[in-house]
Amino acid sequence: MTHELKKIIVAFEAAQKQGLSAVLATVVALEGSSYRRPGVRMLLLSDGGMVGAVSGGCVEKEVLRQAESVFLTGVPKVMTYDGRYRLGCEGILYILLEPFAPSKDFLSAFRTYITKRKTFTITSTFEKKYGENKGFGSYFHFDEGMGVRNGYTEASNSYEVFEQTMQPCFKLVIIGAEHDAVQLCSYAAMTGWEVTVVAHPKEEKSLDDFKGAVQLLQAVGDSLQLEVDKETAIVLMTHSFVKDLEYMIALKEAKPAYFGLLGPARRREKLFDELLERHPDMPEAFLEQVHGPAGLDIGAETPQEIAVSVLAEILAVVNQKEPILLKEKVGRIHT
Repeated sequence: MTHELKKIIVAFEAAQKQGLSAVLATVVALEGSSYRRPGVRMLLLSDGGMVGAVSGGCVEKEVLRQAESVFLTGVPKVMTYDGRYRLGCEGILYILLEPFAPSKDFLSAFRTYITKRKTFTITSTFEKKYGENKGFGSYFHFDEGMGVRNGYTEASNSYEVFEQTMQPCFKLVIIGAEHDAVQLCSYAAMTGWEVTVVAHPKEEKSLDDFKGAVQLLQAVGDSLQLEVDKETAIVLMTHSFVKDLEYMIALKEAKPAYFGLLGPARRREKLFDELLERHPDMPEAFLEQVHGPAGLDIGAETPQEIAVSVLAEILAVVNQKEPILLKEKVGRIHT
């Protein structure tokens, strides 16, 4: 959800330059089931504009209508939306609406945390019923003992609290610059992931060749330097055995959330044999983490379908889920 909040902040800064005021809507509680879960946010603008969504599209107009009083009085409120009679989700949403006018210090701290890929938390105070209250609001904790509150009085102990830990934006590193890498980049960017593409210098690629990418690194295997954390996935797909081998050697100490290798199983085994021959001390954990062939077996053929297959496997691995048909799942879709 961090990438959605990032879009909200960017939209707020653009709206501020236009002299527009804003209201932040946050789903802080849920009874039953819903399309989205607590922690999802959207930004409402005084000209009627909306950025983001708190549902599949059926709740947003009511949220905008309820936000009118917040724009008028500046007093936060909690609205409820009972989907049992209007939606297929059969849940009751509790949505906190609060004026959103973060300071320069807030915006600076937010940008720093996003850039440095640091975790922060957001605490929202509310009551689980419809009503207005000056004590409602969200507090962004950017450092131990330091935070930025959205302009309200300190919360009473009688309020309910929704706390959310915001992880760094999920990052996908695509090593390769062929047509299928372009498609994977585009689909991952639409998912909200920050995409870095690594291309061999001789391929003469530019960032414009990869729609949605935020960074292009031109590096041969031994010169590749990547910052890899637990919110990073890597997919190696150069279509060159020699290049794949060089990049794998360069990444042998990396511990990403996911490491995918494009190509058939026999090619993977050949790569592993060559790796071990050159580096007998290769960590077993590195080889065991490699998902090769990358992707789920969904009958993918085209570059677009292969991108869907790979993204689906990354999500399954990161979320520690065994892929099944949802119709065969017992119980709720979301835990």
